[in-house]
Amino acid sequence: MRLGLALGYWGRGPSPDHVPLAQEAERLGYDSVWTAESWGSDVFTPLTWIAARTSRIRLGTAVAQMAARSPTTTAMHALTLDHLSGGRMLLGLGLSGPQVVEGWYGRPFPSSPLTATREYVDVVRQVLRREAPVELDGRFHSHPYRGEDGTGLGKPLKPITHPLRSGLPILLGAEGPKNIAQTARIADGWLPLYWSPTRTEVYEASLADAPEAREGSSKSHFLVAPMARAQVCDDVAEGLLPVKTMLGFYIGGMGHAKRNFHADLMARMGYEEEARRIQQLFLEGRREEAVLAVPDAFADEISLVGPKERIAERLELWRKGPVTDLLLLSPDRLTLRVLAELNS
Repeated sequence: MRLGLALGYWGRGPSPDHVPLAQEAERLGYDSVWTAESWGSDVFTPLTWIAARTSRIRLGTAVAQMAARSPTTTAMHALTLDHLSGGRMLLGLGLSGPQVVEGWYGRPFPSSPLTATREYVDVVRQVLRREAPVELDGRFHSHPYRGEDGTGLGKPLKPITHPLRSGLPILLGAEGPKNIAQTARIADGWLPLYWSPTRTEVYEASLADAPEAREGSSKSHFLVAPMARAQVCDDVAEGLLPVKTMLGFYIGGMGHAKRNFHADLMARMGYEEEARRIQQLFLEGRREEAVLAVPDAFADEISLVGPKERIAERLELWRKGPVTDLLLLSPDRLTLRVLAELNS
């Protein structure tokens, strides 16, 4: 199991520690570093900044939001950074949810998310393969554009720039069972939002729905790369508080009361009553109560928190499952070093 460093997206402003952390992760033998985006900082610019100051560590987006860019624009970003970094790019994509897609990007959330995702990946792969001009008469993505409000003058094009790697890895952030099954069929890897090494049965059926994607493959071929908050500390309850804060925000605020993919995932993992309670409190403006309502047990099973000995014991559970890459969410330098030692 490889280790990655997940830096997430910026809050109020950029962290001066991100580049030094990425450099330290590279020195310690970490395989990858990942950035993210929501409705503030973008995902590619910080990764390019890191690429210029590192030499070996792979560079991933977890995730680049599909609504933010047309698929050809995303492919341009990926192939450009792949060239500049010497072939270190990992393209992680995610659809996001209706509130962000419509509220921030000003676009309709697709009526068929699976179809929209499949078409998006198809176009990106066409660009990267550069075998022919890009063409797709899709339900959500049309290349060239064929809408009635167009000029009708568009023509299929191939990228001017020859991509460095036609097989640049594409990973998908997927939460719903059907979305995970499709990810196994069309992508090179999966970026689970919450992963519990003691509840792998939650995902097994979805992955088994696409046997053709897994036939003859090994763990090194199809990536399973969940994020986990990691912190070496004496007080487990104190260490779990940032995890609970994150969960309270995602489960309570990253989605509508009637359509919140994060809350639905928590429910499928055995915490349905708690998930709905967190949503209710958060939407009522009782955010501190929403955080406190996150069960310690749930926060604990999806993270690595506590003394070194405790983390070492729990890390073995992650190694036993299908996880190929464990992405540690913004650890401090001590935690970064300890996890490298434990995983060596």
